[in-house]
Amino acid sequence: MANPRPSPSDPDPYADRRLHPRVEVALPAFMLVDLERHFVQVVDVSNGGARLTCTQQFPAGTEVNLDCGTLSRSAVVRWQNAEFLGLSFDAELDDREVKAIIARSHALTDRINAQP
Repeated sequence: MANPRPSPSDPDPYADRRLHPRVEVALPAFMLVDLERHFVQVVDVSNGGARLTCTQQFPAGTEVNLDCGTLSRSAVVRWQNAEFLGLSFDAELDDREVKAIIARSHALTDRINAQP
C-alpha cells in the first residue's frame, strides 16, 4: 500500500499515491453498517476501493459491506466529507470484477438514456 503521509523529500506532497487507477461509474448500491442498509451511489471504483455518495456520516475505520448487485465486498471507511465517502476493500477486486462493474454501469446509463 502506498504511504498516504507526505515526507519532506516528496517533490509533491499532494500527489496521488493510489496503487490502482480509479474508473468513474454510476451505480446505485447499498452499504450495510451494523445490520442497517444505507442507500449509496458508487461514483468511482478501483481494485482497492471505491468512492461513494452517501447521506449518512460514518467515522474513518467503520467496517461496512458494499452490495452493488452482483458484487458484495467488505470494506473500511477511510475518509468522508460532506458529499463523498471513500472505502478501502478488505480484499482487492480482481480485474474481471472491476470490468463487470464498469460494464454494469455503462449498461445502466445506456438504459436510462434510451428512455423517452
